[in-house]
Amino acid sequence: MVSIKASAAVSHVGRIRPNNQDSGYVGQRLFLVADGMGGHAGGDVASALAAQRVSGADTEYESPAAARTALEMALLAANEEINDTVADHSELTGMGTTVSAALFTGNTMVIAHIGDSRLYLLRSNELRQISTDHTFVQRLVAAGRITADEAMTHPRRSVLMRVLGDVETSPDVDTMELEAREGDRWMICSDGLSGVVGFDELQEHMTSGLGAQSLAERLVKASLDGGAPDNVTVVIVDIGEPPAPLTPPRFVGSAATPITLSVSHDVIRSRRLIQTLTPFRPQPVQESHFEPDSREYLDELIEEDARRQRRRRRVWLVWVLLAAGVIAVASMLGYQWTQSRYYVGESNGRVAIYQGVQQDLGPITLSRLALETTTDVSSLSSYDRQRVEQTISADSLAGAQQIVQRLKASVE
Repeated sequence: MVSIKASAAVSHVGRIRPNNQDSGYVGQRLFLVADGMGGHAGGDVASALAAQRVSGADTEYESPAAARTALEMALLAANEEINDTVADHSELTGMGTTVSAALFTGNTMVIAHIGDSRLYLLRSNELRQISTDHTFVQRLVAAGRITADEAMTHPRRSVLMRVLGDVETSPDVDTMELEAREGDRWMICSDGLSGVVGFDELQEHMTSGLGAQSLAERLVKASLDGGAPDNVTVVIVDIGEPPAPLTPPRFVGSAATPITLSVSHDVIRSRRLIQTLTPFRPQPVQESHFEPDSREYLDELIEEDARRQRRRRRVWLVWVLLAAGVIAVASMLGYQWTQSRYYVGESNGRVAIYQGVQQDLGPITLSRLALETTTDVSSLSSYDRQRVEQTISADSLAGAQQIVQRLKASVE
């Protein structure tokens, strides 16, 4: 039977956010990441409430089915607790959080997921994403409207269709059970990592052979090197034998500090000061926001995306036409310049004058015969004959004619 061999968690505020709205948890059997939304109004509170509430499911279960039920119920209870908190604190209206959790029981990893935090599994040196983002852009990717690479920079990439919090009374949580095998390496992360570091680079880090803690730190550093416009949280879980000694459960991020439901004026002033002192940002910060998973809203967003694509195509066409026009004008001017040049060469064994330049542009000939003289090339001296065969450049027709006269005089 396999067991938890090692685990680690690292959370960082990133390079732009004034506070950390992510929460992470590593326990004896349960591991999770929550990414809060709602800006200063309570994203940190939402993720901390969810992480602390769901951590109560960190225990043994008689079966994977029982663990799956318990984990789903814990997320729903966290959703209710967030809603109750909003009811008591109106300033937190609109707050919510994603949650991606993995619960190890027996030889099974039970998964629960809502939002756009992600779960990855590395098995036999092959990395794959286990969770599916509950985002608008993921709908577009699934429908074949955009690619996964385009989704990373899409202007609607922050639109979440499902989260826990003050937006849903009965959120739809994805759950599944997967066999746990020796050598498996799990990663749970917020979109502060997956939205900055590409899949290929993630796989490179995951297969580097680093220990769990070193790997988590390296992944966070990769996000920071990429600009880290959002908070970034990473949890690593290694499966294998022998089992690691049980370690005390640990929270990281906003869940690692006591939840504060009121914001002092000093904190507000300090946040404003941070924003004032960091005016230059590597990329715009977009607050994650939630929209209901409704047909009308999706239709509206899809139509908006279609309009954006049409605008993009029109702009692209204009640039292509402009580029084609510039190339055409440059080609015409270049050709006109070549026709102002002359050179002396050979034609039918005689000295001749050509208009243009000696080089050709693919199938396009950049010169033409202007005059064939009566002077035989064979009558020239060895030196002059070699020069004519290699061609002699002239700046004008008059200059070419002077060269011909000199050659003719040399044989008379």
